[in-house]
Amino acid sequence: MMKVGSRLMKGITVAGSTVILVGMLGGYSFAQDAKQIYAEKCEACHGATGKGDGPAGKVLTPPPSDFAVSLKGKSDDWIAKAIKGGGPAVGESAVMPGYGDLSDQQVKELVDYIKKLHS
Repeated sequence: MMKVGSRLMKGITVAGSTVILVGMLGGYSFAQDAKQIYAEKCEACHGATGKGDGPAGKVLTPPPSDFAVSLKGKSDDWIAKAIKGGGPAVGESAVMPGYGDLSDQQVKELVDYIKKLHS
């Protein structure tokens, strides 16, 4: 009886540890996805650090602004709307395209990533 209980507890411990590890790795994966999405869709204009100094941004009129300035006081919902619908969706420049192809989860993680760039 003791051996069965002991094995059961070891199994529960291993299963619980696996769930925790998968959850931790899942979070890491999402962070990598947001960084990759930013690199693919945003960095050319907004720059690697969100200063508006990307190579394509240097030739845009109007140029992209520094996130530290343009996102000050903006809600997560406002940023998400700008990502999904582009500049016109939030009363900003039509030069910024929308990325309606991103899932809500990708947008949420991208918002979090962008906020870390300008904080």
